[in-house]
Amino acid sequence: MLQKNYDIGKNKKKSIDVIAFIPARSGSKSIKDKNIKPLDGKPLLAWSIETCKKSKYIKKIIVSTDSEKYSKIALKYGATDVIKRPKKISGDKSTDYQALIHAIKSLKFLNFDFIAHIRPTTPIRKVKEIDKAILLFSKGKYTSLRSVQEMPESAYKTFEISKKNLLKPICNIKNNIDYFNRPRQSFKKTFAANGLIDIYKKEHLIRKKNLFGSKVLAYKTSFAHEIDSLEQFMYLNLILKNKKNNENKSNKN
Repeated sequence: MLQKNYDIGKNKKKSIDVIAFIPARSGSKSIKDKNIKPLDGKPLLAWSIETCKKSKYIKKIIVSTDSEKYSKIALKYGATDVIKRPKKISGDKSTDYQALIHAIKSLKFLNFDFIAHIRPTTPIRKVKEIDKAILLFSKGKYTSLRSVQEMPESAYKTFEISKKNLLKPICNIKNNIDYFNRPRQSFKKTFAANGLIDIYKKEHLIRKKNLFGSKVLAYKTSFAHEIDSLEQFMYLNLILKNKKNNENKSNKN
């Protein structure tokens, strides 16, 4: 089922380079209705939609959701289309790939090459970061792009806990614990995905049946706030409110 702000039409084809794909299922367990919970007075989902609207390269903004309520909110804030996602691929164990393939099939009359995956749980992003990523990706022969940020401490200095409650080096690295107590400068930098933007090729998803492939462009960004817990949500909400209050005080002065 496709809800939209424009009519594609079965016999029409729209020329398009990049579409934004924003997944927004309704069944979050960490925070009830997380994707529409107000962040500084605006639904979480709206932050990503409004940033995409400013992009030079994104032609259509597609929201995939299993909720009628979410659909209305997405359209209100400027999504081009809302794809009604089946419940069977909207659960905790459902994958991004399932949602993306469902979207591609729903948009079979729309021409596009790249999909910019914009996660609503990373709400604060600059449009120039999105446009730079799309431009870099379009100039190279990559299978995908993934945004990452440097980890505060190298992952090589982290541990797993055994069934006997003993520390052991991550990934069965063959060194004792003292080895990992060396200064952080002794270890390679490591990076974590931050959800700011991922980019895929539509044809790769269809033919190879996976998202990233073997040649993934690393797109390094500054720190991006991700929301996976209520504490993270409240912290970011506080930061935004304090920023607004400080701006209001500056304007009065």
